Amino acid sequence: MSSATPRLPLAGVLRLGRPSDIWFKPALSVVVAVAPPNLTLLALGRLDLAMYTMAGSLCALYAHNRPYAARARALTWVVLGMLTGLAVALVAASLTTSAVALVTVGALLAAAQKALCDAARIGPPGNVIFTFISSAALFAPQTLAQVPGHLALAAAAGVWAWLIGMAPGQIRPHGPERRATAHALRTAAAYAEKPDDPRARAAAAAAVQAAWQALLSAGARTEPRRALDRLVVRAEVALAAPADADPERLRAWARDLRGNGPVPRTEDRGELLGIDAELSLESVPLWRRLGPLAPLALRTALGCALAGYASLAFGVGRPYWALVTAASLYQANLTLTWSRGVQRVVGNLAGVLLFAAVVPLAHLGPAALVLCCLAFNFGAEALISRNYWLGSVCVTPMALLITEFAGFQEPGRLITERVVDTVVGALVGFVAALAVTNRRAGDRIEHALSAVDRARERTARLLAEPYPAPAPLESVRRTLAAALVELRATVDAASGEWWQRALPQERVVLAEQAGHRTLAATTRRLTSATTEDVRP
Repeated sequence: MSSATPRLPLAGVLRLGRPSDIWFKPALSVVVAVAPPNLTLLALGRLDLAMYTMAGSLCALYAHNRPYAARARALTWVVLGMLTGLAVALVAASLTTSAVALVTVGALLAAAQKALCDAARIGPPGNVIFTFISSAALFAPQTLAQVPGHLALAAAAGVWAWLIGMAPGQIRPHGPERRATAHALRTAAAYAEKPDDPRARAAAAAAVQAAWQALLSAGARTEPRRALDRLVVRAEVALAAPADADPERLRAWARDLRGNGPVPRTEDRGELLGIDAELSLESVPLWRRLGPLAPLALRTALGCALAGYASLAFGVGRPYWALVTAASLYQANLTLTWSRGVQRVVGNLAGVLLFAAVVPLAHLGPAALVLCCLAFNFGAEALISRNYWLGSVCVTPMALLITEFAGFQEPGRLITERVVDTVVGALVGFVAALAVTNRRAGDRIEHALSAVDRARERTARLLAEPYPAPAPLESVRRTLAAALVELRATVDAASGEWWQRALPQERVVLAEQAGHRTLAATTRRLTSATTEDVRP
């Protein structure tokens, strides 16, 4: 066993990156989803019910990268998941007033939400929004008779959020697929310029895989999508033969995918084979993906419970803040968890200062309070893609102002409790991550290596045939590509863990090199075969 301490960096943790290409989509969506319910409640004089409508409205934050057919399914599950967590929390709040019991329920809910979100690969903002809503609901005064009405408010707002998420499809129906294809072309161009950089190769392979997943989940095989298929093939060809690729041409195609203009045409390469087949990663049942996440779920349950109990011991009236802080820390490994903890603390402390500056304006009246919350909703989503801490600067005052929907409170007490809960949640949460080691990380690498070896051997056997059938060759090529992406992701996750056996770095390097060579040979064979098929 190796007990080497993982790197816990400070340098670069707060560095700002480039904003997401679609930062404005979740930012605008959440404002449009939150504003009508809150303004309606404001007009009715029932702003105290806004927490329940917020549960449904915040579902508008999810699935913006997915094609609309897949987005419809994902958002449906997000809304149902939000309602389920809220229902459990409200029923628990109506059955007991024991703070210890409620913290325990919140920790178990947070662990389940973390595991399910990671297994389903729902994407940002992940489990944190679910945990924020369910944890806050645990400490809202409640009776069983009120639960159905409150859930109905959340469901109505959730339906509205679903419609907001789907609305852009009427204007740009192929937008998500175009963005995924453009990203694959750009990363392939970057690899073509640096073919000796393994990170560039891994990034390009992951982007190509993501583009195929987007296209496969997009629905009907329309002509624009078939044209996008061929562009992804060009990115794959660049991966197979980077020396022969033209990076500027790849980037030009990526630029042409902006907007609603025609999809750039490439030379005809005949019918793409196996495009409607499912990728191997997508066919893995949810329950099988949950197994490897058990250590993360245990970390979340333990960390959230201990953070909540510690907050209670300090006499804080809202222990769910500490619970949510702990839940927000847990990433794929300990190194990333540490980085997220630093970002969370810095962002929350800066956000508390911003709240202190804004609270006089927010206290001018309920309308000012709602408008300030809407502004912070937009700011959080606009900034969070640059760095988590920057988004937290807006999330913190927004969360503090939401607590005042039922009535204005003394700012000094809110600020003090938030600072205490942030520090307690971050410290206790990270200690829990240290206490629960992820010994399975090494096992997952072994499984991923075996999957790559099997896929490469099957592909090599077909390549050795004089005239391999294109359809089976395309199928094994996709399986190998998926296995290589999964191996790289598994190694990256395991590299930031501690107290585990030494990682088989040499075997990983050799497996990746051999796998990518086989993948390149397969791509060249397929593209040359389809070119011959369409010659006059």
